[in-house]
Amino acid sequence: MDSQPSFGARLLRALRNLFVLTLILGLGGAAVYALSQVNARTYVLEVQAGQLVVLKGKMMPTGAAPWSPSDPSLIDAYAPIDLEGNVSLTVNGQKFEDRDELDRALFTVLEMLARPRLASDQPKDLEKGLALIRRAEKLNGLTEGQRTSLKKMQSDVAFFLARTRLDDARRQLEEALTQLKLAAESDSKSRAQASLMLLAVEPQVKLLATTLRATNLTADGAGTLQKVLEPQLQKLFEDLGKQVLGAPPPAPAPAPAPAVPAPAAPDAG
Repeated sequence: MDSQPSFGARLLRALRNLFVLTLILGLGGAAVYALSQVNARTYVLEVQAGQLVVLKGKMMPTGAAPWSPSDPSLIDAYAPIDLEGNVSLTVNGQKFEDRDELDRALFTVLEMLARPRLASDQPKDLEKGLALIRRAEKLNGLTEGQRTSLKKMQSDVAFFLARTRLDDARRQLEEALTQLKLAAESDSKSRAQASLMLLAVEPQVKLLATTLRATNLTADGAGTLQKVLEPQLQKLFEDLGKQVLGAPPPAPAPAPAPAVPAPAAPDAG
């Protein structure tokens, strides 16, 4: 006659099996959660429709989606990059464990796209190159070598940037001069003040505007600048002399004639 396990033995076995099952499920859930945490901190670069897109891992063991940073200042830095046909990239499909690694990979792409544009003489190409540099400046995880390369590109575009800002300043000054003339010729209460201001700034504004136009239109900036400045500065000094003194500066007085010694008196005998 077979012996049947007692109720207590069967209950103990059931509790043991339940504990083992719970432990297995708990360890499996912990493993899935840990893998999800790791995946959520990873980044992937992927070429989609001619653009390089930054993907961020989902809170799942696998999978990623286009990343849009919560910090508004970072949105432009990690926005899709228009590759303009350069789709064969070594970074395509690469996974990065942290943002510093991602920044270094993105910089290589931005540098590749920016350098040919910085070497161009076309304003549109230079503007595109400048926009790429502005994006690279927002990447914090660059190596020392990449920071040196970035400074070099910044210096390459410095002249273009300075010339653009000076040209914008010239247009604004000329517009302000036009407004001053309108105010000086009107019957408004500011007519007198506008006239005085116009008298003070018009020669300088015209000189600056003429100089900037000449240096922007020709390649020989130094030679053109000298040719433009000489007559303009002479006219500026003459106008300032008339405004301050009311008349041209007086001519220097002629030097006195040297004294002629009187002839000696003849001896009397």
